[in-house]
Amino acid sequence: MAKKRNIIVGQSGGPTAVINSSLAGVYKNAIERGFDKVYGMLHGIQGLLDEQYIDLSTQIHSELDIELLKRTPSAFLGSCRYKLPEIHEDKAIYEKIFEILNKLDIYAFIYIGGNDSMDTIKKLSDYAILTGQTQKFLGVPKTIDNDLALTDHTPGFGSAAKYIGASTKEVIRDALGLTYKKNMITIMEIMGRNAGWLTGATALAKSEDCDGPDLIYLPEVPFDVEKFLAKVKDLLNKKASIVIAVSEGIKLADGRYVCELGSVGDYVDAFGHKQLQGTATYLANFLAAECGCKTRAVELSTLQRSASHMASRVDIDEAFMVGGAAVKAADEGDTGKMVVIDRVSDDPYMAATGIYDVHRIANEEKLVPREWMNKDATNVTKDFVDYIKPLIQGDYQPIMVNGMPRHLVLNMKKGRKK
Repeated sequence: MAKKRNIIVGQSGGPTAVINSSLAGVYKNAIERGFDKVYGMLHGIQGLLDEQYIDLSTQIHSELDIELLKRTPSAFLGSCRYKLPEIHEDKAIYEKIFEILNKLDIYAFIYIGGNDSMDTIKKLSDYAILTGQTQKFLGVPKTIDNDLALTDHTPGFGSAAKYIGASTKEVIRDALGLTYKKNMITIMEIMGRNAGWLTGATALAKSEDCDGPDLIYLPEVPFDVEKFLAKVKDLLNKKASIVIAVSEGIKLADGRYVCELGSVGDYVDAFGHKQLQGTATYLANFLAAECGCKTRAVELSTLQRSASHMASRVDIDEAFMVGGAAVKAADEGDTGKMVVIDRVSDDPYMAATGIYDVHRIANEEKLVPREWMNKDATNVTKDFVDYIKPLIQGDYQPIMVNGMPRHLVLNMKKGRKK
């Protein structure tokens, strides 16, 4: 009897509006290529270690389910932030993982995620090579932060940028309507620990009917509180309403996060990342005291990554494309690789998939180039905006039921394995 060829797929890290489109791409292409089963890890590698997985054919029954999945935000299978130890530190964990993979006749392991997820792919593929295992390990890029190396951009970023640009425009419009005979400063806090791609996306609000944000601060350049205050005071002499966009990860020259100047918790995740929140609130309170005018903080928080009703069609299509490309690469014998998006043309915009060794990608961060910021790093340039604009194009209308978007939801009563 021929050995079965099964695929297992998981999702890891912070979700995006299109992460499930990549899952749909993996599933559909695996079935079309004749794989026997497609398993889904529940809560990524951490769930797999507890033998939590499902047969995806028990959840996806039709093309309509595929379309619903592509439009469903968050991680359909559940996510995790779990750092695998180095192989020499704990071989038992790797032995357990491969015991489960062998039991399930897994041919290919596909992980949808960002930097930390590619670290998982790197370690598992290295262990397989060291121990003579035959499974293929492929990474599918996903992160709203757009900070993965060697890919032009990451699925999830375009939709988050579209939502942020539209929300910024609406916040600016709202602020303008509230500033009769009084000044007001609005500070928008955007996700981004070390990379300012999302914060820069607030510049998309600038158009014929909107001036865009007055100041934009990215985390790539140290933040100077005194220069910031001088800029704001100068602006207050010229206009009544000021809207400022700041990254949650902006730091002082001494390395402290601005949010640490206020009251912030000490939560640290498995990868040593400190929880960042409160940057806008701290700066709004600071400016209220220094400038004596009304201030407010707007924190978009999880809305940036879950607003599937504002997803970009380009983004959803590319997320689906990279999921399928990972299956194709595995089928052709690739392992220890991540699928990337290559920009073929700007006008008209065209992109294709490529594939790179995950060792060149894992734990590397792609930052906004300094030349894509203005001289004093208080805004982004036309090159930055031109880079983003193609990624936010097109809409992917939700499937509406009784006036609300319908999503595909995991049915835990069907197909669960343990």
